Amino acid sequence: MNFSELGLPEVLLRAITKLGHEQPTEVQGLAIPLILEQHDLLAAAQTGTGKTGAFALPILARMRSCGPKGCAPRALIMTPTRELATQVAGSFRDYGQFASVRTETVFGGVAMVPQIKALRRGIDVLVATPGRLLDHVTQRTVDLSRVEILVLDEADRMLDMGFLPPIRRITELLPKTRQSLLFSATFSPEVRKLAAGLLSSPREVDVAPRTVTADTVAQRVLHVTRERKRDLLLHLLTEGDGNGALGRTLVFARTRFGAERLAEQLDRDGVAATAIHGNKSQSQRLRALEHFRRGKVRALVATDVAARGIDVSGISHVVNFELPKAAEDYVHRIGRTGRAGASGIAVSLVSGDERGQLKDIERLLGRRLETTEIEGFTTAAPSQQDSRPRPAHRRHNGPGNRNGHGGYGRDRQQPGSRERFHDAPRAQHPGKAAKRVVNQKPR
Repeated sequence: MNFSELGLPEVLLRAITKLGHEQPTEVQGLAIPLILEQHDLLAAAQTGTGKTGAFALPILARMRSCGPKGCAPRALIMTPTRELATQVAGSFRDYGQFASVRTETVFGGVAMVPQIKALRRGIDVLVATPGRLLDHVTQRTVDLSRVEILVLDEADRMLDMGFLPPIRRITELLPKTRQSLLFSATFSPEVRKLAAGLLSSPREVDVAPRTVTADTVAQRVLHVTRERKRDLLLHLLTEGDGNGALGRTLVFARTRFGAERLAEQLDRDGVAATAIHGNKSQSQRLRALEHFRRGKVRALVATDVAARGIDVSGISHVVNFELPKAAEDYVHRIGRTGRAGASGIAVSLVSGDERGQLKDIERLLGRRLETTEIEGFTTAAPSQQDSRPRPAHRRHNGPGNRNGHGGYGRDRQQPGSRERFHDAPRAQHPGKAAKRVVNQKPR
Protein backbone atom coordinates (compact mmCIF):
# COMPACT_ATOMS: atom_id res chain seq x y z
CA MET A 1 0.00 0.00 0.00
CA ASN A 2 1.14 3.56 -0.69
CA PHE A 3 -0.20 6.91 0.48
CA SER A 4 -2.05 7.59 -2.79
CA GLU A 5 -4.26 4.55 -2.12
CA LEU A 6 -5.47 6.00 1.18
CA GLY A 7 -7.62 8.69 -0.42
CA LEU A 8 -5.48 11.67 0.60
CA PRO A 9 -5.64 14.88 -1.51
CA GLU A 10 -2.83 15.91 -3.83
CA VAL A 11 -1.60 18.78 -1.61
CA LEU A 12 -0.84 16.29 1.16
CA LEU A 13 0.74 13.73 -1.19
CA ARG A 14 3.14 16.44 -2.40
CA ALA A 15 4.20 17.17 1.19
CA ILE A 16 4.58 13.46 1.97
CA THR A 17 6.83 13.02 -1.06
CA LYS A 18 8.91 16.04 -0.12
CA LEU A 19 9.34 14.66 3.41
CA GLY A 20 10.67 11.41 1.94
CA HIS A 21 7.92 9.13 3.25
CA GLU A 22 7.34 6.30 0.80
CA GLN A 23 4.85 3.97 2.46
CA PRO A 24 2.42 4.40 5.37
CA THR A 25 3.20 2.67 8.62
CA GLU A 26 0.85 -0.01 9.89
CA VAL A 27 -1.14 2.33 12.12
CA GLN A 28 -1.39 4.90 9.33
CA GLY A 29 -2.63 2.34 6.82
CA LEU A 30 -5.34 1.14 9.24
CA ALA A 31 -6.38 4.43 10.85
CA ILE A 32 -6.40 6.96 7.99
CA PRO A 33 -9.27 5.35 6.00
CA LEU A 34 -11.39 5.00 9.16
CA ILE A 35 -10.83 8.64 10.13
CA LEU A 36 -11.60 9.84 6.60
CA GLU A 37 -14.88 7.92 6.84
CA GLN A 38 -15.54 9.96 10.03
CA HIS A 39 -15.63 7.03 12.44
CA ASP A 40 -14.67 7.51 16.06
CA LEU A 41 -11.45 5.63 16.73
CA LEU A 42 -9.70 3.95 19.66
CA ALA A 43 -6.12 3.21 18.63
CA ALA A 44 -3.25 1.55 20.49
CA ALA A 45 0.04 2.81 19.08
CA GLN A 46 3.30 3.70 20.76
CA THR A 47 5.59 6.61 20.03
CA GLY A 48 7.71 5.92 16.95
CA THR A 49 5.01 4.01 15.03
CA GLY A 50 3.87 6.99 12.94
CA LYS A 51 0.76 7.64 15.02
CA THR A 52 0.93 11.44 14.65
CA GLY A 53 0.68 11.09 10.88
CA ALA A 54 -2.18 8.63 11.39
CA PHE A 55 -4.43 11.40 12.68
CA ALA A 56 -2.73 14.53 11.26
CA LEU A 57 -3.06 13.52 7.60
CA PRO A 58 -6.81 12.75 7.60
CA ILE A 59 -7.54 15.84 9.72
CA LEU A 60 -5.64 18.03 7.27
CA ALA A 61 -7.55 16.37 4.43
CA ARG A 62 -10.80 17.60 5.97
CA MET A 63 -9.66 21.10 6.99
CA ARG A 64 -10.06 24.19 4.87
CA SER A 65 -8.64 27.57 5.85
CA CYS A 66 -11.10 29.55 7.91
CA GLY A 67 -10.10 32.86 6.36
CA PRO A 68 -10.11 36.15 8.30
CA LYS A 69 -9.74 36.81 12.03
CA GLY A 70 -11.98 35.38 14.67
CA CYS A 71 -12.16 31.87 13.27
CA ALA A 72 -12.45 29.23 16.00
CA PRO A 73 -10.46 25.97 15.72
CA ARG A 74 -12.15 23.07 13.97
CA ALA A 75 -9.75 20.41 15.22
CA LEU A 76 -8.48 20.11 18.82
CA ILE A 77 -5.57 17.84 19.72
CA MET A 78 -4.77 17.46 23.43
CA THR A 79 -1.39 16.11 24.56
CA PRO A 80 0.08 15.52 28.04
CA THR A 81 3.28 17.58 27.66
CA ARG A 82 4.62 20.72 26.05
CA GLU A 83 7.25 18.82 24.10
CA LEU A 84 4.70 16.50 22.56
CA ALA A 85 2.42 19.44 21.72
CA THR A 86 5.30 21.13 19.90
CA GLN A 87 6.15 17.92 18.05
CA VAL A 88 2.55 17.30 16.98
CA ALA A 89 2.10 20.88 15.78
CA GLY A 90 5.33 20.56 13.81
CA SER A 91 4.00 17.45 12.07
CA PHE A 92 0.79 19.28 11.14
CA ARG A 93 2.82 22.11 9.64
CA ASP A 94 5.11 19.71 7.74
CA TYR A 95 2.25 17.67 6.29
CA GLY A 96 0.18 20.79 5.58
CA GLN A 97 2.95 22.90 4.06
CA PHE A 98 1.10 23.12 0.73
CA ALA A 99 -2.36 23.42 2.26
CA SER A 100 -3.96 26.58 3.66
CA VAL A 101 -4.34 25.20 7.16
CA ARG A 102 -3.23 27.16 10.21
CA THR A 103 -1.96 25.35 13.31
CA GLU A 104 -1.16 26.83 16.71
CA THR A 105 -0.14 25.49 20.11
CA VAL A 106 -1.08 26.51 23.65
CA PHE A 107 0.77 25.09 26.65
CA GLY A 108 2.05 26.21 30.04
CA GLY A 109 5.46 27.52 30.97
CA VAL A 110 5.32 30.46 28.55
CA ALA A 111 3.44 33.76 28.43
CA MET A 112 -0.23 33.67 27.43
CA VAL A 113 -0.27 36.96 25.48
CA PRO A 114 1.36 35.58 22.27
CA GLN A 115 -1.01 32.61 22.43
CA ILE A 116 -4.02 34.92 22.79
CA LYS A 117 -2.90 36.95 19.77
CA ALA A 118 -2.50 33.76 17.71
CA LEU A 119 -5.96 32.56 18.71
CA ARG A 120 -7.49 35.89 17.74
CA ARG A 121 -5.87 35.74 14.31
CA GLY A 122 -7.86 32.62 13.61
CA ILE A 123 -6.69 29.01 13.38
CA ASP A 124 -7.84 25.68 12.00
CA VAL A 125 -5.98 23.21 14.23
CA LEU A 126 -5.27 23.78 17.93
CA VAL A 127 -2.73 21.58 19.76
CA ALA A 128 -2.93 22.08 23.51
CA THR A 129 -2.10 20.72 26.94
CA PRO A 130 -5.24 20.45 29.14
CA GLY A 131 -4.12 22.81 31.90
CA ARG A 132 -3.22 25.78 29.70
CA LEU A 133 -6.26 25.21 27.50
CA LEU A 134 -8.47 25.52 30.59
CA ASP A 135 -6.69 28.79 31.42
CA HIS A 136 -7.73 30.14 28.02
CA VAL A 137 -11.25 28.83 28.49
CA THR A 138 -11.49 30.61 31.85
CA GLN A 139 -10.29 33.88 30.32
CA ARG A 140 -12.57 33.38 27.31
CA THR A 141 -9.72 33.71 24.85
CA VAL A 142 -10.58 30.52 22.95
CA ASP A 143 -13.84 29.39 21.34
CA LEU A 144 -14.35 25.61 21.27
CA SER A 145 -17.90 25.69 19.89
CA ARG A 146 -16.81 24.84 16.33
CA VAL A 147 -14.58 21.85 17.06
CA GLU A 148 -15.42 19.03 14.65
CA ILE A 149 -12.60 16.64 15.53
CA LEU A 150 -11.16 15.90 18.98
CA VAL A 151 -7.92 13.93 19.44
CA LEU A 152 -6.54 12.72 22.76
CA ASP A 153 -2.91 11.78 22.12
CA GLU A 154 -1.17 9.50 24.65
CA ALA A 155 -4.37 9.21 26.64
CA ASP A 156 -2.81 6.73 29.07
CA ARG A 157 -0.17 9.28 30.06
CA MET A 158 -2.77 12.01 30.51
CA LEU A 159 -4.66 9.73 32.89
CA ASP A 160 -1.44 8.96 34.79
CA MET A 161 -0.78 12.69 35.16
CA GLY A 162 -4.22 13.39 36.62
CA PHE A 163 -5.68 15.17 33.59
CA LEU A 164 -9.03 13.38 33.70
CA PRO A 165 -10.96 16.25 35.43
CA PRO A 166 -9.64 18.91 32.98
CA ILE A 167 -10.37 16.61 30.03
CA ARG A 168 -13.96 16.18 31.20
CA ARG A 169 -14.41 19.92 31.67
CA ILE A 170 -13.06 20.63 28.20
CA THR A 171 -15.12 17.96 26.43
CA GLU A 172 -18.29 19.35 28.03
CA LEU A 173 -17.64 22.58 26.11
CA LEU A 174 -17.34 20.84 22.74
CA PRO A 175 -20.21 20.23 20.32
CA LYS A 176 -22.03 16.98 21.03
CA THR A 177 -21.82 16.02 17.36
CA ARG A 178 -18.15 15.58 16.61
CA GLN A 179 -15.58 12.96 15.65
CA SER A 180 -13.39 11.78 18.53
CA LEU A 181 -10.09 9.93 18.25
CA LEU A 182 -8.23 8.44 21.20
CA PHE A 183 -4.62 7.25 20.84
CA SER A 184 -2.93 5.36 23.66
CA ALA A 185 0.04 3.07 24.15
CA THR A 186 -2.24 0.55 25.90
CA PHE A 187 -5.87 -0.48 26.07
CA SER A 188 -5.87 -0.44 29.87
CA PRO A 189 -9.20 -0.59 31.75
CA GLU A 190 -8.82 3.11 32.59
CA VAL A 191 -8.32 4.02 28.93
CA ARG A 192 -11.33 1.95 27.88
CA LYS A 193 -13.45 3.63 30.55
CA LEU A 194 -12.39 7.05 29.24
CA ALA A 195 -13.13 5.95 25.67
CA ALA A 196 -16.61 4.75 26.66
CA GLY A 197 -17.48 8.26 27.84
CA LEU A 198 -16.01 10.09 24.83
CA LEU A 199 -16.35 7.88 21.77
CA SER A 200 -19.47 6.81 19.92
CA SER A 201 -19.40 3.30 18.39
CA PRO A 202 -15.64 3.51 17.87
CA ARG A 203 -13.58 1.36 15.56
CA GLU A 204 -10.44 -0.13 17.13
CA VAL A 205 -6.90 -0.30 15.79
CA ASP A 206 -4.28 -2.17 17.82
CA VAL A 207 -0.79 -2.23 16.35
CA ALA A 208 1.33 -1.89 19.49
CA PRO A 209 0.55 -4.29 22.32
CA ARG A 210 2.13 -3.00 25.53
CA THR A 211 4.35 -6.05 25.94
CA VAL A 212 6.13 -5.52 22.63
CA THR A 213 9.47 -3.75 22.42
CA ALA A 214 11.34 -3.08 19.20
CA ASP A 215 13.53 -5.93 17.96
CA THR A 216 16.15 -3.34 17.04
CA VAL A 217 16.78 -2.47 20.70
CA ALA A 218 19.21 -4.66 22.66
CA GLN A 219 18.29 -4.66 26.35
CA ARG A 220 20.81 -5.21 29.13
CA VAL A 221 20.79 -5.16 32.92
CA LEU A 222 23.73 -4.20 35.11
CA HIS A 223 23.35 -5.02 38.82
CA VAL A 224 25.07 -2.35 40.89
CA THR A 225 24.80 -0.85 44.35
CA ARG A 226 23.00 2.46 44.49
CA GLU A 227 26.18 4.16 45.73
CA ARG A 228 28.13 3.08 42.60
CA LYS A 229 25.51 3.98 40.03
CA ARG A 230 26.94 7.38 39.11
CA ASP A 231 30.47 5.99 38.86
CA LEU A 232 29.21 3.22 36.58
CA LEU A 233 27.29 5.67 34.39
CA LEU A 234 30.38 7.84 34.03
CA HIS A 235 32.42 4.75 33.15
CA LEU A 236 29.90 3.76 30.45
CA LEU A 237 29.93 7.25 28.96
CA THR A 238 33.71 7.52 28.91
CA GLU A 239 35.09 3.97 28.70
CA GLY A 240 32.11 1.88 27.66
CA ASP A 241 31.29 -1.74 28.42
CA GLY A 242 33.91 -3.31 26.18
CA ASN A 243 32.25 -2.18 22.94
CA GLY A 244 33.28 1.46 23.11
CA ALA A 245 31.90 4.47 24.97
CA LEU A 246 28.20 5.24 24.78
CA GLY A 247 27.19 7.66 22.04
CA ARG A 248 24.24 10.06 22.12
CA THR A 249 22.57 8.92 25.34
CA LEU A 250 19.21 9.62 26.94
CA VAL A 251 19.39 8.99 30.69
CA PHE A 252 16.24 8.52 32.77
CA ALA A 253 16.03 9.63 36.39
CA ARG A 254 12.98 9.28 38.61
CA THR A 255 12.70 12.82 40.01
CA ARG A 256 13.23 16.34 38.74
CA PHE A 257 15.79 17.08 41.46
CA GLY A 258 17.64 13.84 40.74
CA ALA A 259 17.76 14.58 37.01
CA GLU A 260 19.15 18.07 37.55
CA ARG A 261 21.77 16.92 40.05
CA LEU A 262 22.91 14.00 37.87
CA ALA A 263 23.32 16.25 34.82
CA GLU A 264 25.39 18.72 36.86
CA GLN A 265 27.59 15.92 38.22
CA LEU A 266 28.21 14.45 34.76
CA ASP A 267 29.07 17.89 33.43
CA ARG A 268 31.59 18.43 36.24
CA ASP A 269 33.09 15.01 35.48
CA GLY A 270 33.80 15.99 31.89
CA VAL A 271 30.74 14.60 30.08
CA ALA A 272 28.70 17.35 28.43
CA ALA A 273 25.19 16.88 29.84
CA THR A 274 21.99 18.77 30.46
CA ALA A 275 18.63 18.00 32.06
CA ILE A 276 15.02 18.30 30.98
CA HIS A 277 12.20 18.14 33.51
CA GLY A 278 9.03 19.85 34.69
CA ASN A 279 10.79 22.58 36.68
CA LYS A 280 12.45 23.93 33.55
CA SER A 281 10.84 26.77 31.61
CA GLN A 282 9.75 26.06 28.06
CA SER A 283 12.67 28.00 26.62
CA GLN A 284 15.11 26.02 28.79
CA ARG A 285 13.56 22.72 27.71
CA LEU A 286 13.66 23.63 24.03
CA ARG A 287 17.27 24.78 24.37
CA ALA A 288 18.24 21.52 26.08
CA LEU A 289 16.61 19.51 23.30
CA GLU A 290 18.30 21.58 20.62
CA HIS A 291 21.74 21.15 22.23
CA PHE A 292 21.13 17.41 22.46
CA ARG A 293 19.90 17.22 18.88
CA ARG A 294 22.91 19.16 17.55
CA GLY A 295 25.41 17.15 19.57
CA LYS A 296 26.49 19.97 21.90
CA VAL A 297 25.76 17.64 24.81
CA ARG A 298 26.25 13.86 24.82
CA ALA A 299 23.84 13.02 27.60
CA LEU A 300 20.32 14.32 28.18
CA VAL A 301 18.97 13.45 31.64
CA ALA A 302 15.17 13.39 31.70
CA THR A 303 12.19 12.43 33.80
CA ASP A 304 9.41 10.31 32.34
CA VAL A 305 6.95 13.20 32.02
CA ALA A 306 9.41 15.58 30.37
CA ALA A 307 10.64 12.87 27.98
CA ARG A 308 7.25 12.51 26.32
CA GLY A 309 7.54 14.18 22.95
CA ILE A 310 11.33 13.86 22.66
CA ASP A 311 11.86 12.90 19.05
CA VAL A 312 15.59 13.12 18.41
CA SER A 313 17.14 10.96 15.73
CA GLY A 314 20.37 9.12 16.36
CA ILE A 315 19.90 8.28 20.05
CA SER A 316 22.20 5.28 20.33
CA HIS A 317 21.63 4.47 24.00
CA VAL A 318 18.95 4.78 26.63
CA VAL A 319 20.14 4.36 30.22
CA ASN A 320 17.71 3.72 33.04
CA PHE A 321 19.71 5.28 35.86
CA GLU A 322 16.67 4.47 38.01
CA LEU A 323 13.95 2.03 37.00
CA PRO A 324 10.46 3.48 36.55
CA LYS A 325 7.76 2.73 39.08
CA ALA A 326 5.37 1.56 36.34
CA ALA A 327 6.62 -1.27 34.13
CA GLU A 328 4.85 0.22 31.08
CA ASP A 329 7.04 3.31 31.34
CA TYR A 330 10.06 1.09 30.68
CA VAL A 331 8.66 0.34 27.22
CA HIS A 332 8.16 4.06 26.54
CA ARG A 333 11.68 4.85 27.69
CA ILE A 334 13.57 2.37 25.57
CA GLY A 335 11.42 3.28 22.57
CA ARG A 336 13.46 6.47 22.27
CA THR A 337 16.25 4.47 20.64
CA GLY A 338 16.12 1.93 17.84
CA ARG A 339 13.65 4.09 15.88
CA ALA A 340 12.90 3.94 12.16
CA GLY A 341 14.72 0.64 11.76
CA ALA A 342 17.95 1.82 13.40
CA SER A 343 19.59 -0.24 16.14
CA GLY A 344 19.86 0.91 19.73
CA ILE A 345 20.87 -0.26 23.18
CA ALA A 346 18.94 0.09 26.44
CA VAL A 347 20.92 -0.32 29.66
CA SER A 348 19.31 -0.53 33.10
CA LEU A 349 21.33 0.09 36.25
CA VAL A 350 19.52 -1.98 38.87
CA SER A 351 20.22 -1.66 42.58
CA GLY A 352 19.06 -4.14 45.19
CA ASP A 353 15.95 -2.15 46.12
CA GLU A 354 14.81 -2.13 42.47
CA ARG A 355 14.68 -5.89 41.91
CA GLY A 356 10.92 -5.94 42.37
CA GLN A 357 10.53 -3.34 39.61
CA LEU A 358 12.85 -5.37 37.37
CA LYS A 359 10.66 -8.45 37.92
CA ASP A 360 7.58 -6.41 36.97
CA ILE A 361 9.27 -5.30 33.75
CA GLU A 362 10.33 -8.84 32.87
CA ARG A 363 6.82 -10.08 33.62
CA LEU A 364 5.42 -7.42 31.26
CA LEU A 365 7.90 -8.34 28.52
CA GLY A 366 7.39 -12.06 29.06
CA ARG A 367 11.10 -12.82 29.30
CA ARG A 368 14.25 -12.37 31.37
CA LEU A 369 16.54 -9.51 30.39
CA GLU A 370 20.19 -10.19 29.65
CA THR A 371 22.50 -9.50 32.60
CA THR A 372 26.05 -8.33 31.97
CA GLU A 373 28.88 -7.46 34.35
CA ILE A 374 31.62 -4.83 34.34
CA GLU A 375 34.61 -5.61 36.52
CA GLY A 376 34.96 -3.31 39.49
CA PHE A 377 31.43 -1.90 39.26
CA THR A 378 28.67 -4.48 39.01
CA THR A 379 27.57 -7.12 41.47
CA ALA A 380 26.49 -10.65 40.70
CA ALA A 381 22.95 -11.26 39.49
CA PRO A 382 20.53 -12.19 42.30
CA SER A 383 20.41 -15.83 41.21
CA GLN A 384 24.19 -16.04 41.65
CA GLN A 385 24.29 -14.49 45.09
CA ASP A 386 23.99 -16.23 48.41
CA SER A 387 20.42 -17.50 48.51
CA ARG A 388 20.39 -18.56 52.17
CA PRO A 389 17.23 -17.37 53.94
CA ARG A 390 17.62 -14.31 56.09
CA PRO A 391 16.16 -13.93 59.58
CA ALA A 392 12.47 -13.13 59.53
CA HIS A 393 12.83 -10.68 62.41
CA ARG A 394 15.66 -8.34 63.23
CA ARG A 395 16.47 -6.08 66.12
CA HIS A 396 15.85 -2.35 66.25
CA ASN A 397 12.17 -2.63 65.42
CA GLY A 398 10.88 -1.30 68.70
CA PRO A 399 9.76 2.23 69.46
CA GLY A 400 12.54 4.72 70.15
CA ASN A 401 15.27 2.61 68.54
CA ARG A 402 18.55 4.25 67.65
CA ASN A 403 18.14 4.18 63.90
CA GLY A 404 15.51 6.88 64.14
CA HIS A 405 12.60 4.86 62.71
CA GLY A 406 10.61 4.79 65.97
CA GLY A 407 8.90 1.42 65.68
CA TYR A 408 8.66 1.38 61.89
CA GLY A 409 12.21 0.36 61.06
CA ARG A 410 13.09 -0.40 57.44
CA ASP A 411 13.26 -4.15 58.10
CA ARG A 412 9.86 -4.39 59.68
CA GLN A 413 7.66 -6.95 57.96
CA GLN A 414 4.64 -5.61 56.09
CA PRO A 415 2.21 -7.72 54.08
CA GLY A 416 3.50 -8.22 50.56
CA SER A 417 6.71 -6.30 51.24
CA ARG A 418 9.13 -9.03 52.23
CA GLU A 419 11.12 -8.93 49.01
CA ARG A 420 11.28 -5.17 48.91
CA PHE A 421 12.78 -4.78 52.38
CA HIS A 422 14.91 -7.92 52.65
CA ASP A 423 16.52 -7.46 49.23
CA ALA A 424 17.62 -3.88 49.97
CA PRO A 425 21.37 -3.57 50.68
CA ARG A 426 21.96 -3.17 54.43
CA ALA A 427 24.92 -0.86 53.89
CA GLN A 428 22.53 1.79 52.62
CA HIS A 429 21.23 2.47 56.13
CA PRO A 430 23.76 0.89 58.52
CA GLY A 431 22.59 2.62 61.73
CA LYS A 432 24.69 3.43 64.77
CA ALA A 433 24.42 -0.07 66.21
CA ALA A 434 26.01 -1.60 63.12
CA LYS A 435 28.82 0.95 63.24
CA ARG A 436 29.68 -0.03 66.81
CA VAL A 437 30.05 -3.65 65.77
CA VAL A 438 32.26 -2.76 62.82
CA ASN A 439 34.53 -0.49 64.87
CA GLN A 440 34.79 -2.81 67.88
CA LYS A 441 38.38 -3.91 68.56
CA PRO A 442 39.03 -7.66 68.78
CA ARG A 443 39.61 -8.95 72.28
